[in-house]
Amino acid sequence: MTGFPRLVEYASGHWRFVAMQLRLLKKEDKKMELQGGAMARGDRSDQDYERVTRGIRVSVSPHYLDDQSDPDEPRYVWAYTVRINNESERVVQLRTRYWRITDSRGVTDIVAGDGVVGEQPVIRPGEGFEYTSGAPLSTPSGVMVGTYGMETTDGEVFDVDIPAFSLDSPHEMRQIH
Repeated sequence: MTGFPRLVEYASGHWRFVAMQLRLLKKEDKKMELQGGAMARGDRSDQDYERVTRGIRVSVSPHYLDDQSDPDEPRYVWAYTVRINNESERVVQLRTRYWRITDSRGVTDIVAGDGVVGEQPVIRPGEGFEYTSGAPLSTPSGVMVGTYGMETTDGEVFDVDIPAFSLDSPHEMRQIH
C-alpha cells in the first residue's frame, strides 16, 4: 500500500511511524469538497468519521494494514488519514495532539505531544491539512479518540475534538445484537 506509513523502529514500548502523506490543502483543492456531510471516498471497505468543533472539521479514515500485521505475534497495524478543514473565519495553528488508544481488552495507551507528524500547521479559513499516521495493537480491534490543541493568531487556545473511530481487522468475528 503506497502512501501509508511504515514501521521504522520499536523503542520504549511503542512503534514509531514515518508519515508518508502530509500536505496543506488549499480552497481550490477538490479533495476538500464534501458530499453528504462526509469526505468523498471510493473505498467502501473503510469508513470516514467526522467531528466539527468551532468550525474546525476533523475527518478520519482508518485502514487496516494486512501486510504489516501478524496475528501470530500478535500484531495488528492500522494507518489512519486525518483531514483537518478550517471552516471558521479565523486562522488557527495546530499546536498539540492527545490520543487515547484502547484495544479490545480495554488496555489504553495515551499519546500526547507537540503537533502532528513533526508539523504544527497553520490552517487559514477555507483551507485544510491532511496527514497519514499509524497505530499498532496487540489485539485485532480497538478504538481511538482524541483532541488537537489549536491556537488562533490572537493567542486564544482551544481544543478540537477528534472523532472516536474504530480499528477493525478481518481477524475478529463480531456479533451484532
